Amino acid sequence: MPRFYCPTPLVPGALLELPAGAARHVQVLRLQPGDSITLFNGGSGQAGRAGEFDATVTRMGRSDVQVQVGSHHPVEREAARAVHLAVGMPANDRMDWLVEKATELGVASIQPLMTERSVLRLSGERAEKKVAHWQSVAVAACEQCGGNRVPVIHEVMGFAAWTKAQTAATTGPAFLLSLRPGTQGLRATVSGVDQSAGDKDAAITFLSGPEGGLSNAEEEMALASGFAPVTLGPRVLRAETAALCALAALLV
Repeated sequence: MPRFYCPTPLVPGALLELPAGAARHVQVLRLQPGDSITLFNGGSGQAGRAGEFDATVTRMGRSDVQVQVGSHHPVEREAARAVHLAVGMPANDRMDWLVEKATELGVASIQPLMTERSVLRLSGERAEKKVAHWQSVAVAACEQCGGNRVPVIHEVMGFAAWTKAQTAATTGPAFLLSLRPGTQGLRATVSGVDQSAGDKDAAITFLSGPEGGLSNAEEEMALASGFAPVTLGPRVLRAETAALCALAALLV
């Protein structure tokens, strides 16, 4: 059954107009009045619950679609622990691919970063448009994969400013993907931190660099902010591959 993100309160029995994006998708699929769909809104609506809602198309206009909300189903397909990914933005369409696949894996949020070696440089209106585009990519990925909570794509930040903010904001374990000699593997490091902290469900912040990795100065800033270095093994992976491999190890 087609699934659509509808970030408005959902109440069984209510009639509502779908948001523009969802309405266009319904029209592209050539759905008709009487057809059944699934809606999710990430937690707003009936008693603040997430999960999914049955719905039925009641009217198809030229640019608008009306549906009637049906039963609520408290189904969740989210990971046991939240993982927040901070990533040096890869160039071209690789960031789109990274956002899509990270969403499918269950990432809680993505922080795009501009680093010393970043090829993609964004600011102002161009950065805002890119973030809005990536957020729409995340919505589409959630609709496809069955996730009911769309990850937040944060505004683009410079590495130094973000790292400084993390010093005060980071409360759970924080890890930095690094090729430094002697760095421990990701799973072993996370397991050790979990055992010492006694909370295996604590949210994790994971930092991964762009093409070419983080500079030595950036790694030092991250370490000074409390990030523990980890490795995925001896092979050098592409920036987007490394980030997704780490997410898979933490979430799947």
